[in-house]
Amino acid sequence: MSQPQLGRRRPLARQPCGAPGLALLALLTLPLAAGADCPCPEPELCRPIRHRPDFEVFVFDVGQKTWKSYDWSQITTVAIFGKYDSELMCYAHSRGARVVLKGDVSLKDIIDPTFRASWIAQKLDLAKTQYMDGINIDIEQEVDCSSPEYDALTALVKETTDSFHREIEGSQVTFDVAWSPKNIDRRCYNYTGIADACDFLFVMSYDEQSQVWSECIAAANAPYNQTLTGYNDYIKMGINPKKLVMGVPWYGYDYTCLNLSQDHVCTIAKVPFRGAPCSDAAGHQVPYKMIMKQMNSSISGNQWDKDQQAPYYNYKDPAGHFHQVWYDNPRSISLKAAYIQNYGLRGIGMWNANCLDYSGDAVAKQQTEEMWNALKLKLQG
Repeated sequence: MSQPQLGRRRPLARQPCGAPGLALLALLTLPLAAGADCPCPEPELCRPIRHRPDFEVFVFDVGQKTWKSYDWSQITTVAIFGKYDSELMCYAHSRGARVVLKGDVSLKDIIDPTFRASWIAQKLDLAKTQYMDGINIDIEQEVDCSSPEYDALTALVKETTDSFHREIEGSQVTFDVAWSPKNIDRRCYNYTGIADACDFLFVMSYDEQSQVWSECIAAANAPYNQTLTGYNDYIKMGINPKKLVMGVPWYGYDYTCLNLSQDHVCTIAKVPFRGAPCSDAAGHQVPYKMIMKQMNSSISGNQWDKDQQAPYYNYKDPAGHFHQVWYDNPRSISLKAAYIQNYGLRGIGMWNANCLDYSGDAVAKQQTEEMWNALKLKLQG
């Protein structure tokens, strides 16, 4: 599992995606430490955001300057998973959007309450220094149901939330969970306890082929029925839908086919992962912007799988090998986004915003706008 990935179940691949006004400053609270060190053109922009939006649009940013082309009419939170960018922080605050840290830590360490307290203090100090509005905790490590890590993880989330809420007024603490609560990738977490302990969960409804238990064939990154079953299961556990934000993928998987049948079944290599005989590690992740360019030279054109409600295409590489690429597009995302309105989820978000083409090319611009607009279909009756 050492290959670079766009998703966050494996090591993060750091890849590229008007002057701030005072109109929205009513959303901001008193300064925490907004003094001479504030990097913004207006000191008020260093104040943390207090406003709680009715609908959350949660954006992951992994670096560079593509954020300047995002659809800021929608964004409510930006999680910075790349290098800190004070210009991004200032602009987000000018638009009333929160900017939050990434939180990751070894689960073996957090069994010690003293270590937890030190880790939280360090993150809190960083948030204050960088004028951030909270933290997104992204821990995707294995946890055994009977291990000390099980309770320690819940304690970490609660203690982090309590500290941030106490020290930074209006701050937000969130936790990333797998697409289903059923011990995906051997992650046995106290999901109800964690949901109660933080502001909301970001559900990573992607990498859903991380463990393939049936036949080893290429399949959708986030199949429709499988994705929605995950949300049903979270809600059945007693988690309030308003504590769930739906995460959608802005990337897909490119699989090399050992065999490609006439009816488009792509047999893939057996690459085990956390107990399963096959996994999506047989393929590699590709951002939406690359998929859109490559599809033009495919041998199949864009195809639609009715069972999985997802698009795919086939192509042949220079060595003569057949490939199948599964991804999400505005159509597949809109279908899943309808669930948000029907079941009253808190919002939507994506991994990650940098995966689109912000070059300004006419065709790319339309494709990028359509992906952002797919998030808005939640509002339509």
